[in-house]
Amino acid sequence: VIDVTSLGWDTRVKGFIACFAIGYLCSLLGSCLLWVPKKGLVLFAVFYTLGNIACIGSTLFLMGPMKQLKRMFEPTRLIATIVMLSCLILTLCSAFWWHNAGLALLFCIFQFFALAWYSISFIPFARDAVTKCLSVCLS
Repeated sequence: VIDVTSLGWDTRVKGFIACFAIGYLCSLLGSCLLWVPKKGLVLFAVFYTLGNIACIGSTLFLMGPMKQLKRMFEPTRLIATIVMLSCLILTLCSAFWWHNAGLALLFCIFQFFALAWYSISFIPFARDAVTKCLSVCLS
């Protein structure tokens, strides 16, 4: 990961695509495992979370680790980052230590929305557009 900043642009894009594809496949596998009797919900939570971690990690190839961390903790993204990382951790805790499938599913739902809110923060004016759209839909 430290050497990623010295990689060429082609290698960075390939690393991004590979890591993102692995993340997507983990999330897809988790969705398929949701229907496994008894342990399905826990397997879903684990693979879905690992998939999201891999997808977030894929952006390290494009920006580099230090720039990614700096941008994650900018004031405009700080709350979204904290909520997203908390949901990732709480999902794994509920699956492995607390053995509570309902909590794992709830944290996966929170994880989805937190990651979406975090992701759109990189698109100029996207949060404003989503907020306005939701306010129109709810009123």
